[in-house]
Amino acid sequence: MTSFSASSPRPLATLPATKRERIAAYRWFILLALGVFLLDQLSKFWISRVLPFGTYGPPDHIPVIPGFFYLVHVGNTGAAWSLFSGRSTLLALLAVSTLCAIFFWRRSLGLRLLPVQISFGLLCGGILGNLLDRLVRGHVVDFFDFHFGTYTYPTFNVADSGICVGVVIYLWYSLRNPSL
Repeated sequence: MTSFSASSPRPLATLPATKRERIAAYRWFILLALGVFLLDQLSKFWISRVLPFGTYGPPDHIPVIPGFFYLVHVGNTGAAWSLFSGRSTLLALLAVSTLCAIFFWRRSLGLRLLPVQISFGLLCGGILGNLLDRLVRGHVVDFFDFHFGTYTYPTFNVADSGICVGVVIYLWYSLRNPSL
């Protein structure tokens, strides 16, 4: 059954009746968030077992594609590209605030739509992965290290990838669907 809003010509789905139906309506969001979070934490656990903390560069890093892609084990107390370095507590509070805002505005964000569930599932899984690192370790564990000639891309992890890909998908979808 659908209803119509006076402010929008498109039909709005009615809310599912039971708690189980409400959770099922967000299943892709939940599955992707959980999947990114678990993959992130398992990969960080593995890198912590294989390489000592602070491993960057020869001889201890793991060359995956020599001259291009290496596995390292470093910590980042900042955000992307070490912005706000040393402000892990502030960034943890920002992460919690962001997750609360997404929950609070989930309907306005269009979170029942599949592309939006995919984007926010990736985003929230990444936020949770890095948040757990900040709370437990005081820094985020990064380990993917790419080199492009003389340029070294900032080291990152699975959570960072989920966040970036999720944002790109949401922006792309929002631009293609301005009524969202």
